[in-house]
Amino acid sequence: MGQGLALALSGHVVSLVARTTHPVTPPLRLHQGARGEAVRGADIVLLAVPDDAVIPLAGELADEGSITPGHVVLHLSGLLDREALAPLRGTGAALGSFHPLQTIADPTTAPERLAGAYAGIEGDDRAAAAGEGLAAALGMHPVRVSAMGKPAYHAGAVFAANFTTALAAVAERLARSAGIAPDVARALYLPLFQGAVVNLADGPVAALTGPVRRGDIRTIEAHLAVLGPEEARLYRPLAREALALARQAGLPAEAAARVAEALREPV
Repeated sequence: MGQGLALALSGHVVSLVARTTHPVTPPLRLHQGARGEAVRGADIVLLAVPDDAVIPLAGELADEGSITPGHVVLHLSGLLDREALAPLRGTGAALGSFHPLQTIADPTTAPERLAGAYAGIEGDDRAAAAGEGLAAALGMHPVRVSAMGKPAYHAGAVFAANFTTALAAVAERLARSAGIAPDVARALYLPLFQGAVVNLADGPVAALTGPVRRGDIRTIEAHLAVLGPEEARLYRPLAREALALARQAGLPAEAAARVAEALREPV
């Protein structure tokens, strides 16, 4: 994500600093062993490190004395808040967090992937304002998240991205169990995922389709009959979430009750 942000901030002076050799995407440059110099010359310092490394790195920066009251220091964690930067509190710098709500597997895709996405921003007033300016420079939509709200906000991100990826793996496995060739099974449901995402622009209630939305008991029972124990344990709670949406979308109460009965956990 550090490289991705640097590439997306074209027109801005960006320095990447790492303590070990790391491949960097051209035309970015990596400054090794020159962290203090790079930090002192920056207006905003982004700590693009794993969550467990944020507090130790903040402590190292405090010990170096390279952070001054004029700096804004933001970490990229979706879970942690400004308290993870507590070692820097005595510097007088503005402290907060800037979480790009986008998945970046390849840094070169970041300029396009970040544009139009949301950024969760938390921190003191000056840090939050700087985060909003950073979001504007990236073409992102800033949204302020309270420190107390960050765990729920981040759990939502995991459901939206990580668990969707896990569900794609389950779908691929089921396609292969149906006798579909592995290369086809890998691509089979991608257009379906993409179509669902497009439909979600109108909200989950309007986007829901499928057997639960229709109250199609026979299809649900056929699915449960063919699924293995692990898949069935996933299917039932997800289908119950879909049933709540179907009720909001107008599924008749009698049909909803039949679906709920079909989804009852086995004794």
